[in-house]
Amino acid sequence: MSNVTLETLRAEALRLSEDERAQLAQDLMKSLDAPADPDAADAWDKEIVRRLAEIDAGTAKLVDRAELRSRMQQRLRDA
Repeated sequence: MSNVTLETLRAEALRLSEDERAQLAQDLMKSLDAPADPDAADAWDKEIVRRLAEIDAGTAKLVDRAELRSRMQQRLRDA
């Protein structure tokens, strides 16, 4: 695609309404994603059930929001 074509496309896209631009952006982002894993939803459901069972059994180590935030900020600083 030439620079002129890209600039024309960009200019046209920016003339869209906010909702239309949001939909276009979503569609473009989806086009960059790998194909969906058909087993992912089922795997996540099983993982959620497993984690909830650990919480119910009292075997899960829970972290409060402040601690999680602190850990994530530290990871970002270390990266």
